[in-house]
Amino acid sequence: MIYSDDLLAVAKRVFWFGTPEEALEFPKRFLTYAMTYASDEDIEILRKYLTDDDFKATLDDPAPGIFDRSSWAKWNGRYKRTPVPSLPRRKIPGVDSATIPDFFPLRH
Repeated sequence: MIYSDDLLAVAKRVFWFGTPEEALEFPKRFLTYAMTYASDEDIEILRKYLTDDDFKATLDDPAPGIFDRSSWAKWNGRYKRTPVPSLPRRKIPGVDSATIPDFFPLRH
């Protein structure tokens, strides 16, 4: 697929450990990283290519283990999702996630 130079530049900044093309190969994972690590300027560039529905869909089903607490709270607040839900948890086969304590709950 062919991507614009500005989109590739954002992908390079927020997905520093891989290529921009690898970042954009999985849109949900890429947008989760962007919502966590992108600058305000980067987000403005992404808004040329993505809709509010894309951002909301990422909040509904984010790639696990990427969002930090402050980014999670910020984006949920931006889309008026109150109270802010708990951070998504990784699913480990054979482990009931309800039995794992949340050592860092959100503060309101």
